[in-house]
Amino acid sequence: MVIIPSEKYPLSATDLYQVFDTSDLPGGVVNIVTGSRDHLTKYLVEHQNVEAMWYFGSAEGSKFVESVSRVNVKRTWVNYGSERNWKNNDQGQGHEFLLHATESKNIWIPMGEIFAN
Repeated sequence: MVIIPSEKYPLSATDLYQVFDTSDLPGGVVNIVTGSRDHLTKYLVEHQNVEAMWYFGSAEGSKFVESVSRVNVKRTWVNYGSERNWKNNDQGQGHEFLLHATESKNIWIPMGEIFAN
């Protein structure tokens, strides 16, 4: 997981890094990268090993993320520039986040003639 914290308030994310560093979480599971959101987004969305992208920024950035993500069929969640109140329980957590954070897959196992009449 790669986290790009707020450009204006990055210290809370770097404090969170200390929590991850002292926990049982293996190294490299969570990566916090500080810098320009749009600059970093460009490189992450173009990276072929990134499987999903959440982007909460400008409408132009949201369109870019969805457009470039089509190349390797990345799952995306963007806001098209609309404001999100992160302190509100309905907008900052809950079912919507769970829906976008999980991926369901069907696995089809060919059984041959086992069940044939």
